[in-house]
Amino acid sequence: MIILIFVITFLYLLLIGIFIYGFDKVEDFKYEETIIKTKFSIIIPFRNEAENLPDLLNSVSELKYPFSSFEIIFVNDDSEDASIKIIKNHLEKTDIDFKIIENNRMSKSPKKDALSVAIEQAKNPWILTTDADCLLSKLWLECVNSFIHKNQVSMISGPVAYDKIKTFLDRFQAFDFLSLIGVTIGGFGLNTPFLSNGANLAYKKDFFKTLNGFEGNTDIASGDDVFLLQKAIEKHKDFVCFLKAKEAIIITKPQPDFASLKSQRVRWASKTTHYKNSFGKLSGLIVFLMNACLIVSLLFAFMDILDVMFVFIIFILKIIIDFILLYKTASFFNQEKLFSSYLFSAFIYPFFSVYIAIISMFSNYKWKDRGYRK
Repeated sequence: MIILIFVITFLYLLLIGIFIYGFDKVEDFKYEETIIKTKFSIIIPFRNEAENLPDLLNSVSELKYPFSSFEIIFVNDDSEDASIKIIKNHLEKTDIDFKIIENNRMSKSPKKDALSVAIEQAKNPWILTTDADCLLSKLWLECVNSFIHKNQVSMISGPVAYDKIKTFLDRFQAFDFLSLIGVTIGGFGLNTPFLSNGANLAYKKDFFKTLNGFEGNTDIASGDDVFLLQKAIEKHKDFVCFLKAKEAIIITKPQPDFASLKSQRVRWASKTTHYKNSFGKLSGLIVFLMNACLIVSLLFAFMDILDVMFVFIIFILKIIIDFILLYKTASFFNQEKLFSSYLFSAFIYPFFSVYIAIISMFSNYKWKDRGYRK
């Protein structure tokens, strides 16, 4: 038993150490304003987002980019609130080129359908996707434009962070999210990317068509970002990059309560069984085994089967290696203040992680007031 725990711990420490190395290998991008402006089509699917849209629309109005060089396509997915009215009231007063279209449901994935419909109508060569509950950085488009002109790229994954972090639940989610972003950046640094976030994703329209869009995974409700990335990596790995720049950060909000958090994380976990990336699958397995190992070790320590000091050392080793990756990621997002809650979060995280992993194998989930089967 001790040998097994030691092996799992060693593999986990090695894995996170590799991600830390990969994180450092991705250089911070130094944004420079360029005269030539890339033409962007920003796609924002929405469903009953009346509460979030005012903040998003305010951030849209503050974008430091020529309005003539981008359009925004809002895709309405059967909203039953005042979302459409809010968008029109806000943007019709501006010179921003926007339109609202209706989603055309063709698969089990409303978001992939929405993106596909919008991409067909997009008039510009570059597609940018984000979500209706996000805030856009003023220099987002300028930074992406600068990156495109300095690099030979067809797809760009960008940084996303939580904002309005007030409660312990918010901070706990922020740590979990920072770990995902840290691993995302680390994967790119290792030249084996397997994660991305659709709240900040850019790709050429013709590149999307070359990949046959979302074909092959439309039976999975979520994963418009991860599975498209996997297809891109399989065919054109050298043209897929991560944009590590503060000016490109997209802000979103943590879930308001535990039920919403659980549903979101179950949805995220439900995608992992469909991953084709071997390194991604192996990483997920090692992380699960490490967290499960800690829970079992703690139980055995209470039963006097394992020495308490041995379990304590294993836990400390995990805390230290996790701290390094999390702190590097938090520093990039200027969120170092979160660490006042780190120790308690680190203690309960293995229980939360294993719980989500197990129920995701059997449980259905809700997303945007719709139920989905595993």
